Amino acid sequence: MIVTPQRMRFDQPLPLQSGAVLPSYELVYETYGTLDADRANAVLICHALNASHHVAGHHADASGQPIPKSEGWWHNMVGPGKPVDTNRFFVIGVNNIGSCFGSTGPTHVNPATGEPWGADFPVVTVEDWVHTQARLLDALGIERLAAVMGGSLGGMQTLGWTLQYPERVRHAVVVASAPNLTAENIAFNEVARRAIVTDPDFHGGHYLRHGTKPRRGLRIARMIGHITYLSDDVMNEKFGRQLKPLTDAVQAGAVDEAVRLAYRYTTQDVEFQIESYLRHQGDKFSDYFDANTYLLITRALDYFDPARAHDGHLSAALAAAQAEFLLISFSTDWRFSPARSREIVKALVDNRRQVSYAEIDAPHGHDAFLLDDPRYHAAVRAYFERRVAHSLSAGGRA
Repeated sequence: MIVTPQRMRFDQPLPLQSGAVLPSYELVYETYGTLDADRANAVLICHALNASHHVAGHHADASGQPIPKSEGWWHNMVGPGKPVDTNRFFVIGVNNIGSCFGSTGPTHVNPATGEPWGADFPVVTVEDWVHTQARLLDALGIERLAAVMGGSLGGMQTLGWTLQYPERVRHAVVVASAPNLTAENIAFNEVARRAIVTDPDFHGGHYLRHGTKPRRGLRIARMIGHITYLSDDVMNEKFGRQLKPLTDAVQAGAVDEAVRLAYRYTTQDVEFQIESYLRHQGDKFSDYFDANTYLLITRALDYFDPARAHDGHLSAALAAAQAEFLLISFSTDWRFSPARSREIVKALVDNRRQVSYAEIDAPHGHDAFLLDDPRYHAAVRAYFERRVAHSLSAGGRA
């Protein structure tokens, strides 16, 4: 499935929750499948922290051939014959404002100054993203969504849709998410942010003007993130306490263990396989991600809390929701634990909403929502086939 990103410009000013106003902005998006005659089969996929509009399929080179390793971040979930079947549904992926994958963000030019926005880009929230997504759907002529779906931060946007535009959402699929972040999660985000802003190359967030990039800070931020995305079981299984191999010359030499250790200590600063893995992930991340975007998106994660306006009562917050829900959590996800999903389930049940819940016993930690667990995919497939598609055949009455 070859896909091509599309771009839409909005010249109508965008008021943000912070009180700031974006005078204009652009959204990059991709679509998969065909919108039916009634414009009723649309499914919006909301992305997480470091993902984008490129949900599924492949991008093509100049000759029209698929670019190797260009598949979308949820390619195993969305596509022809997949759990979210694009033979039946019209799927939309949108890159959020503040990101660094095409939609208006800190790397773009601030029209008021002629310089990159950098640290001057306004604070954005989950609610702001939902609002811009709704504007895009208006422009596409889609009044009501068959479903909204997202994992992690994408799940928060999905919740936001059911509260900000309850009449426009038939079904909501919330995967590995939470109604707000715990103090521990906020703490991890803050440590990662401090790594970035204390990098000497950060320059108060205006590093592009200085021709630099806070790569060291981004590397550390990504390393922290990866530790929280993986479970202890997975890290032990993949890496354990394995040391990186010594050089061929040392391995071939007839030296005793003490000499080998001395060599390792004096010549290698990376000793364990897990260290090598984390540094590799950090290096990759620092090549393609923007530091100000990282700061903006992690803050949006921190701020999301629909219960805050209801004295902390989630049941009161979710009373506005009209959609039918599927929630999925994973047993070893300690960053967005099953207990957090069960909070949402209880709040929906308190409001007599229709809700299905699957708790998958999986060893992969938070990353499980991106992987090929057959039980997880079967639950999503069944829900879309039996509930979402049935709603369409019943004219939205089911």
